[in-house]
Amino acid sequence: MTTDSTEPTSESADGGDSNDGRTGNQRVCRDTGREQGLIGKYDIWLCRQSFREMARDMGFRKYD
Repeated sequence: MTTDSTEPTSESADGGDSNDGRTGNQRVCRDTGREQGLIGKYDIWLCRQSFREMARDMGFRKYD
């Protein structure tokens, strides 16, 4: 009884978006590296503190 080492295992056979056993948040702030308070809409991926500092430079305006 021999096993062929070139056959993919059932875990990696799908080749899709598997998280390799990791759980939780995999996104972090591009500026500070924080994981909490992320703004991911429109693929911004900044924590809320960094977003407040950079928002005007990115073209966002604050309305009353």
